[in-house]
Amino acid sequence: MKKIIQSISVFLFAFTFTLNAQSNKWSLDDCVNYALKNNISIQQTELDTQNAAIDKKQAFGNFLPSINAAASHSWNIGLNQDITTGILQNKTTQFTSVSGTVGVDIYKGLQNQNELRKANLSLIASQYQLVKMKEDIVLNVANAYLQVLFNLENLKVQKDQLSIDDKQLQRTQELVKAGTIARGDLLDAKATIASDNQKIVKAENLLLISKLSLSQLLQLKDFMNFDVVEESTLKADNSILLNDPSVILKVAKEQRTELKIAQTNLAIAEKNLVIAKGGFQPTLKGFYNYNTRISYADIALRDLNGAVIGVQGAPPFFEQFNTNKGQSFGAQLNIPIFNGFSIRNNVERSKVNLKKSKIALEQQNLDLERNVYTAFTDAKGALESHESAIEALQARQESFRYAQEKFDVGLMNSFELSQSQILLSNAQSEVLRTKYDYIFKIKILEFYFGIPIVKRD
Repeated sequence: MKKIIQSISVFLFAFTFTLNAQSNKWSLDDCVNYALKNNISIQQTELDTQNAAIDKKQAFGNFLPSINAAASHSWNIGLNQDITTGILQNKTTQFTSVSGTVGVDIYKGLQNQNELRKANLSLIASQYQLVKMKEDIVLNVANAYLQVLFNLENLKVQKDQLSIDDKQLQRTQELVKAGTIARGDLLDAKATIASDNQKIVKAENLLLISKLSLSQLLQLKDFMNFDVVEESTLKADNSILLNDPSVILKVAKEQRTELKIAQTNLAIAEKNLVIAKGGFQPTLKGFYNYNTRISYADIALRDLNGAVIGVQGAPPFFEQFNTNKGQSFGAQLNIPIFNGFSIRNNVERSKVNLKKSKIALEQQNLDLERNVYTAFTDAKGALESHESAIEALQARQESFRYAQEKFDVGLMNSFELSQSQILLSNAQSEVLRTKYDYIFKIKILEFYFGIPIVKRD
């Protein structure tokens, strides 16, 4: 009974959690934070960062001595030499050998030091790559989220227009019955209703597609239950346009991640050249070796003439281990003289890569300058377009009001009124489009100015 109650409790908890998850609407902050935690590209970049950290450990390990141990046990059958006594004997014997070796780099053309510095730079570069990936995800999510908001408001506009046209249809029916207008105007009004329904279907499809795009960007499986908060935290603030583009560019050059990546890659290329040149220098390595051996065969006792006079059993294991031990130590100097131009080719290849990194940094500076000025121009143009769209909407609203008055007194037919309504609907859609286009472009400009798009967890 207790297990049944526990099972029911777990089921009710899971069911309640599912209902809550489905009923909750996602804010922009929710979408961004979820994407940053679950996006596959970010996860892959995080793994690259972990690999860079491992490479740094490996570079540090080059400073430590290498310690290796070896052991072997062998059976020798037939005529063979006793490795302990050196005497040839025709019998089966067993031998055990143990050795240990320690080696340490004393001088290696400063390659170990430079490898460690390069590993540190590579780790920094991978961290910058991770930041850049997250920034791109935030931009993409914000853009997709704004597209959903636009389609939501556009759907409302189309539904409101349908409501207006429904009332207009009722008014037209009354005027037709009163004989004020012709019956053809009633048919035009019904055609307008049908057109409004088509626009609503199209708007609903666009909204569904935009939600699908956003949910796929978030990598959600159940996108049918996905919905967003209609009130966005993204607000348009044109105060940044009061700054000169050169000021924004100066801040961007100090903060933009893509520029830091190019600068770090240049530093890595410089270290690669230094490491390659280190191959021309001699290397000095110290070593120490300890070894011993044990034989399990009996030892023949011989007289002065070499004749066997008796047999003595093999000494105890640890006695042989101590008696047969040997040690060696020293230093090994290696001077590169000719290696098939491999070192020289590595140096030349590193020089080429260094030049490419310098060009990439220069190109990144040019791209950043172009992007900042383009973003500034786009944001300013988007603001002007939005303001113009608002003025046009106000004019269309007044024009439609005037057309409605003329229609009510029979001075305008339903077709002309319908055309005025279409122009009003287009003006409303244009205001929405320019609004969200303006918001996104302002946010891009703020992004270059170091202002985050959303607050992160």
